[in-house]
Amino acid sequence: MSARTADITGRYVYLDIEGVEYRVYYEEAGTGVPVILQHTAGCDSRQWRHLLEDPDFTSTYRLIAPDVPFHGRSLPPESQQWWTEEYSLTQNFFIAFHLALLDALGLDRPIFAGCSMGGHLAPDLALHHPGVYRAVIGIEAAMESHGVERILPWLYHPRISNDTKPALMYTLCAPQSPEAFKRETVWVYSQGAPPVFKGDLHYYLVEHDLTETAKTIDTTKTAVHILNGEYDWSAYPAAGQALATEIDGATFATMPGVGHFPMSENPEAFKQYFMPLLKQVAAQ
Repeated sequence: MSARTADITGRYVYLDIEGVEYRVYYEEAGTGVPVILQHTAGCDSRQWRHLLEDPDFTSTYRLIAPDVPFHGRSLPPESQQWWTEEYSLTQNFFIAFHLALLDALGLDRPIFAGCSMGGHLAPDLALHHPGVYRAVIGIEAAMESHGVERILPWLYHPRISNDTKPALMYTLCAPQSPEAFKRETVWVYSQGAPPVFKGDLHYYLVEHDLTETAKTIDTTKTAVHILNGEYDWSAYPAAGQALATEIDGATFATMPGVGHFPMSENPEAFKQYFMPLLKQVAAQ
């Protein structure tokens, strides 16, 4: 009797980002319209495994889920003495990473879908590089997430256990989400390099801010769609709606019964919202 296998391909691609070569891991599955899937802060592409194994998605879409450098299997660059500097994700690097990935894989106007820090990146890509993506989908996105920057020093501190991060992430999941999937979500979080979550949140909490610029995003060049989970206390639905309202032509929907990690904590519930949106974007 043969073992059950997943139709997922994992590969490494070498990307030049801001003059430094990075060995980047990505997984993909399916054929059709390319969809880039961006993971959350301090995590990796395993968050998207449920979609990558769902034939309802892979029969129509080429799903591509990368690990950003310093995350998952994308190791720090061997040419740099990265351990001598504090890791901090910047908007410029994040955008440059995705443009380099798009170019290396030869993708023509793919769909971008990102969650949390990836949700913030979605409208940033539409703003700074209109027309490169046919559409961006910001999952758990907001205009800005200022106000709790004071917690950053405690997310990488010798007196604070690394268990704090996954425990905090558990509180961002909805109570209705299957317990096994919530536990899987926080398990993956527990495996991130200790300084990376704090460093990612520099972009998420400090740098990302579309308060003055969201209104200039041109949705005739890149469509913008925003989805926020009902139980997400970080990027709560009202914050997502405020962002979408500011962008002429953008759409917004609240996802009842899910939290900050819909694709991993409750993939079946997420599918009800994500699948119709992909179909809409692909048809356009």
